[in-house]
Amino acid sequence: MVSTNPSTLRRIDFNCDLGEGCGGDAAIIPLISAASVACGGHAGDTVSMRETVALCQRHGVAIGAHPSFDDRGHFGRRELALDGDAVRALVMHQVGALAAVCKASGAILRHVKPHGALYNLAAREADVAAAIADAVRDLDPALVLYGLADSELTRAGEAAGLRVAHEVFAERRYEADGRLTPRGTGGAVIEDLDGSIAQVLDILRDGRVLARTGERVPLHADTLCLHGDRADAPAFAQALRDVLQQEGFVIAAPVRDA
Repeated sequence: MVSTNPSTLRRIDFNCDLGEGCGGDAAIIPLISAASVACGGHAGDTVSMRETVALCQRHGVAIGAHPSFDDRGHFGRRELALDGDAVRALVMHQVGALAAVCKASGAILRHVKPHGALYNLAAREADVAAAIADAVRDLDPALVLYGLADSELTRAGEAAGLRVAHEVFAERRYEADGRLTPRGTGGAVIEDLDGSIAQVLDILRDGRVLARTGERVPLHADTLCLHGDRADAPAFAQALRDVLQQEGFVIAAPVRDA
C-alpha cells in the first residue's frame, strides 16, 4: 500500500513538449503535470500558444516555454553558431512571447525548457548554458529551468540562483557520459513502449540508465519527459502515467518560487 504521509511520498514531474502542431495535445495534456510549449522558434505561433495554454488551464497542467533555435525547416534540431548575446536574445524573445500569452489568459508561466539542438548544446557548452540561465533569471527569477540531468545547463541555472529540474527522458537513448544519443545514430530513439517503460523503471528504481554502449549511468530525476511529436505519443503518455502511479509517485510539477 502506498504511504499517504507527505514526508514519505515520492514526487515526479511528467512533462511533454507540446504546441508543435503534431495533433495529439488534447489527448496528452490530461495525462501530464507540465507542458513545454513551442513559442515560435522551431514551431508555434500566437494562435497555437493560446490554444495550448487554454488546454493546460483546463486540466491544471503547469505551463512552460520551449524556446529553440529559429530554424523551423529543421524543427530546431540543427545546431546553429550563435554567440551568447544572440542565444540570450532568442530565449528572451520566445519566452517573452509565451509570457505575454499567459498574462493575457490569466495563466502563470512556470518554467523554461530549451528545445532540441539548443537544449543539447546547453547541456555540454557552459557559455551557452550561462546565456540561457541569465536570460531566464532576467525575465523572471521565479521560473524553474529544466535541463538535462547533471549537465552544464542545470549547473548554470543553479549558479544563476534559479530553481532547476533535472530532466530524464522516457524514449531517448543515453551515452556513457550521461548525454542523449544524437538523433541520426542508430537506436537514438526508443520506438517501442516496452523498451521505454524498461528504461523509465531503471531510472526510477535504481537511479541509473543503461547506456547505448552498455554502461550503467547514474541519473538524478526531477522530471520525466515524453516527446509530443511522435505519432503514438498519447498512448505512450497513458502507459507512462500508469507506470508512475504504479511505482507510487505523486505526479506533480515543480513549484516555482514566489
